[in-house]
Amino acid sequence: MIETVTRKRIEILADKALQRRVTDAIDRIGITGWTIVPVTSGKGREGVWREESVIGTDKVLVLTIAAEDKAMALAEELAPMLTRLGFVLSMWDVQVIRGERF
Repeated sequence: MIETVTRKRIEILADKALQRRVTDAIDRIGITGWTIVPVTSGKGREGVWREESVIGTDKVLVLTIAAEDKAMALAEELAPMLTRLGFVLSMWDVQVIRGERF
């Protein structure tokens, strides 16, 4: 039987130009990996938006999985940027195989 462990999946929506701030924070916390996915459009409180490379507002989704203590440390480090830079952070419990990798 395969054994799973609970970890936190974290998604951070950020402007592409600011993705390095997110990945640098992930690295500083000691989370072992991350993935960046381009985002082409969405809708939020202020309405519909679309990728706009010309004015530098294209978005990315930075994904990572971490143990709860590291996930909470990342959320605390990114908290000032959430409001100031318009990042959106969500996290939830996921079951992973090979939990020692996260």
